[in-house]
Parts: sequence; structure tokens; C-alpha cells
Amino acid sequence: MTDDHGVDLEAAIAHLRVLPLGTDGILIETGGLDESLAVFGALLAQPVAGLLDVVPAARTVAVRFLPSLLPVRSLLAVIRSLPKSRDAATSGRLVEIPVHYDGADLDEVARLTGLSVDEVVRRHTSAVHTVAFTGFAPGFAYLSGGDPALDVPRRDVPRTSVPAGAVALAAGFSGVYPRESPGGWQLVGRTTVPMWDLSERVPALLQPGMRVRFVAVAEHAGAVTPESVSTPHGDDRTEEARVGQPTTAPVRLRAATVEHAADPAVSPTRALVVSEPGPFSIIEDLGRPGRSGLGVSRSGAMDHRALREANRLVGSSTGSAALELAYGGLVAAARGDLVVAIAGAPVPITVDHGGERRDLVVGTPFALDDGDVLEVGAPPRGVYSYLAVRGGWLVDPVLDSASGDVLAGLGPERLRAGDELVVARGWSESVAAAGPHVQRTVSAPDEVTFLDVVLGPRDDWFTEDALARLTEQEWTVTPRSNRIGLRLEGAVPLERAVARELDSEATVSGAVQVPPDGQPVLFMADHPVTGGYPVVACVVGDQLDRAAQVPVGARVRFRAVPGPDLRARTASGRPVATPTPAAVPERGDEA
Repeated sequence: MTDDHGVDLEAAIAHLRVLPLGTDGILIETGGLDESLAVFGALLAQPVAGLLDVVPAARTVAVRFLPSLLPVRSLLAVIRSLPKSRDAATSGRLVEIPVHYDGADLDEVARLTGLSVDEVVRRHTSAVHTVAFTGFAPGFAYLSGGDPALDVPRRDVPRTSVPAGAVALAAGFSGVYPRESPGGWQLVGRTTVPMWDLSERVPALLQPGMRVRFVAVAEHAGAVTPESVSTPHGDDRTEEARVGQPTTAPVRLRAATVEHAADPAVSPTRALVVSEPGPFSIIEDLGRPGRSGLGVSRSGAMDHRALREANRLVGSSTGSAALELAYGGLVAAARGDLVVAIAGAPVPITVDHGGERRDLVVGTPFALDDGDVLEVGAPPRGVYSYLAVRGGWLVDPVLDSASGDVLAGLGPERLRAGDELVVARGWSESVAAAGPHVQRTVSAPDEVTFLDVVLGPRDDWFTEDALARLTEQEWTVTPRSNRIGLRLEGAVPLERAVARELDSEATVSGAVQVPPDGQPVLFMADHPVTGGYPVVACVVGDQLDRAAQVPVGARVRFRAVPGPDLRARTASGRPVATPTPAAVPERGDEA
């Protein structure tokens, strides 16, 4: 079977290489971008229960799945049967984007290519690009298929700020920056078309498989209108580029004001008024899975189990939003009578009731009367604690989640002094007693935490000594760690056996990525969707909750455990994954 771009999908699948991506993912290596998009489209055209996410990249397709619903043996059987499916990705819609070609690096691109500025613009607008994959930021699409003469390197020194709408080139790709951010691509122009707009049903304008044509706009043409950029009529696979300003601002917490009094979901007299937010406090739930195609990672709570426990203690749905406290430090006053609970790292809890102070413990629900002041201290062990309220916190969801994503800038911002956490009127059961695992062990700063990892997908990019060092030496969590990842430091860096640059490919929570300095980064909740450094291993299952609770200064040791068994072979001699004898626990409710 050949797709619209001439890819023989059946032949391509016969030569795929399948690599482990933790315990609930695989990385499929393809012969190139066209094959990646063909496999991606075929998987989308064949819905399978238990398939969570499919992320194409330049030479790979990452697939995440629920092992309990879709055993890896079954997933590989699905992939082998893909030639029976119609490719849906490589025939995507055509989007035309108007561009003012006045970029700061346009002259430099002309110099690097040996072309005139006019010829650079002509070649850029003559090509029909394909959205290869997304990443870096929500709505940022890597566009392939441009003129080979415009293959220019990234800037030697990245800019600290690139404006939203900048059209840029680098490493054979074109792209449009969806929001102001740092960046190292060569800027050739600008567009007013927003790449990311939360007011739209699908916020990302460009998604894998779509086609893109850039259209030069003369400076005297005036404001761009929908009529001036509409795509050709009569083609049901074309669409108009959206015109307007992007809506990407993070959500501010709602204050309990009279404007919400008529809303039946709001209790305007019940809130927690923050005077001291602590080092880093933010609203989180279980995140927004399955959005990688938009360039959005799952995000959500760093410790799923602790968030669930806090909600269970107050009788709320276990996936409800809670306030995530990193290293405690919260001081807030109750407005109205509240029932709250804290789970996770064992922080000291004090309630001041009119000058009378009482001490409380993690894992037990307690009442706050109107005017009571809640103080949460720093934990002697662990990092993250979760504050839940009976009825739930009132937060406007973004992409069906109340989670704040610090890398993508989605959802609630971090808590600030003066914010009011308003109580909703959510469904509730009776408050609960502490479960037997509430006071589970979390790491102290002087302890070593062991984390099981599955080697791969890029363990073959490292020397044998480096792989031995990964599991034999201790790694210290540095102060540069955050919700994006734990930055680790070891006595001896990991040495690579492969020196060439890795094409960007999908990353997952728990991925142990190794930058050029050889000091690993363990990706956590707000990790980027794609990355360009090799991932040597992935932390398994629910041990991400344990990893999240390792404080700065503490040490971790990795233990290699079996992942999907790749020793079985197909008739073509290529490896096929089979289940491991004992299933590894899954983390969280992925459905």
C-alpha cells in the first residue's frame, strides 16, 4: 500500500525498529519523516482501546498506551496490521499563512545560502510545507518540506526573547513562534495569525500532517483580513488561517466577589485568602493527557497518589484539583467555614483560632472556622504536599484540566499573596479516615532514593562505562530542579558513544535525558513534548510519585529492570515486543 506521498507503508512497517520508552510506551524508528507521518496517520485511522498518545517526529513515532487495556504484544500486532488502514495524516488540510518578510535574520539567511533576499522569500513562499511534529511550546509546529537551499543552522547565540508570530528557519525546518519565548532560529519574517488560541475548539492552528504555504504580504497592503488569506475554494481539505491576537494568558485564580454570587457552582463567602504563598504553590489535578499532538504535555500533580489521598480525605472526587505546595510555606485565612486536608510530604500544620493555636497532622481532615489562619511549614522529608477542600477549589479549566503548566504557560499561575482560593459546590461524600499508605515514606535530604528504570530508547548512544555509571553511582538533586525536571549531578558525567546530533523526538514523564555535559535531567510533569538530547532510560510506573518527593540535596540511585522483551522476532527478523512476566504498576488514572 502506498500513501499520498509515495510511502510504501507495508514495506516501511516491515523494517521498523521498536525501542522501549518506559513501561507504558514504545518508540518506533522509521526511515524518515514521510514514513513517520504515514505510521502516525495509520494509527490515528485505526482507533484502539488503551492507546493514549501518538507523537510523530522526524524519524520516530512515540506511542503511549495503557498496558492493562492494551498489552504490548497486542499493540505490536496492531502496528504490524497498519497496511490495512488508510493513511490519514499525510493528506492533511492546507493552511495559508500571510508573512511580512522583514525578519532580523533575513539578510543573514541570504548570506548563508548565497541567495538574494528576494530569492530567499520566493523559495520560502513557493514550497508547500508539512507539519512534521509539534513541541517546544504549545502550537509550535516543525514544518518540513521546504526548499533544501534554505537549510540554515541555528544562531550561534540564541535570543533571550523572540516575539510571538516570528517566522523562522533552522536545521531544515520552518516554524512560527506561538508566543514570546527564547529561541535560536533564524528570523525571516512575522505573521499576525495566532498559532495558539484557547478561544478555538482546537487551540493549535497547525497539527501533524497538515500542509502549510507561506504567502508574502506587501508592507503597503494594510491589515491582514480573513478574506485576504483564505485558502482556495472548493477544496474541503483547506482552511483559513485564523486572524487575531492569541489567547495564551495563564488563568488567574477567581476572587470571591459579588459577580459570582449568581453562579450555583460558587460559594462566594467561602474561600482561603492567601497572605504568604510559600516557595512555589500552584493548583494541579491529574493533568491533560493525550494532548501531545498540540504540543502540550500532560502536566498535573507531581505526586498523583498524594493528590488523590488529599481529595479522598475531604470526600471529593480523587482527581479533583488541589493546591500543590512545594516545600510548604503557606499562610492563609479562612473566609467562611471550610473542611480541608493535606496529604503528601509531612509538613507541620498549625491553625490559629483567635489567638489559640492547635497543631494538626498530615493525613487527617480538619475544620477551619471563619477567620482561622492556616500555617503550613516546611517538610522535614519530601517536597510536595496537597491541600484539598470539601467541595473543591473553583478553577476555570484549560483544555479540560485545572492544572497549571509552568513550561507551556497554561492553566493557573503560581499562587501569589492576595490570591483567593474560592470554594466550589462540588459533589462530596463523607470525609474519610487516613488510609494505611498516607504516611508512606518520602525522602529526607540525607537519604538515597532508589528508582527503577527501563534502559532506552537511546541507551546505545552511550558507552558501556556510562551505562554502568548510570546505575552504580549516586546522583544529587540540584537546586535547578523544578516541575519540568529534576536536574541531577554525579561525580562522573555520562559519556556518549554517538557524537552526532539526535533528531528531535518525543519525550515522556520519567525520561532520563542526557545533555552534552553528561549530567542527566529526569523529566517530570511539565516536561517538553519533544527533545533533542538522547534519553538513556525511563523511570517505571508509579515510581514517578516517589521521584517527585526527592528534595534538593538528596541523592538517587537508578536500578535497571526489564522492560518490554524485544528478543522475539518477526518473520522479517525485526524485534517484536512481548510482555514482561510481571506487570509493572501503572502511574495514575490515564484514561
